[in-house]
Amino acid sequence: MELRQAIAERRSIRKYKPGMTITKDQLADIISCAGEAPTWKNSQTGRYYVALSEEAMNKVREGLPEFNVNNTINACALIITTFEMKRSGFTREGVAENELGDQWGAYDLGLQNENLVLRARDIGYDTLIMGIRDSEVLRANFDIPESQQIVSVIAIGVKEDTVPMPKRKEIDSVMKVF
Repeated sequence: MELRQAIAERRSIRKYKPGMTITKDQLADIISCAGEAPTWKNSQTGRYYVALSEEAMNKVREGLPEFNVNNTINACALIITTFEMKRSGFTREGVAENELGDQWGAYDLGLQNENLVLRARDIGYDTLIMGIRDSEVLRANFDIPESQQIVSVIAIGVKEDTVPMPKRKEIDSVMKVF
């Protein structure tokens, strides 16, 4: 699939086909592509906790509100995304190098997650990025260290229905050329 096609076809999917699966190798490929994204000083602080079994996915669902639990029914996997704090955007001594501080780690993780969802689409899977989650439940259920900021949970599966592209802003409203 061409990149432009993957971008055009990627949607936030909230209803997945039952009976579909994804392999550990496919997930490794998807997350490897995430890791190809640029990061501050090549800090590579993104981390991924992958729930592949139904038991593990149910442990993720314990940290999601009911509407997102419903959005993950029939998902093939759930991925908790985090980043190591005090590294991206910081000197080796732990001093923030600009006013964003740890927000730069979230920026880097966002770049990585975009690669993740595009690679998933590229190989036939669909995704939903969920930011509403209970970090402490996820941290406890998956032994996620305090040094990592939990950012999102990404559901991955095969969409049940085609979802139309939501209306996008006109380019002139978001781009200024000088």
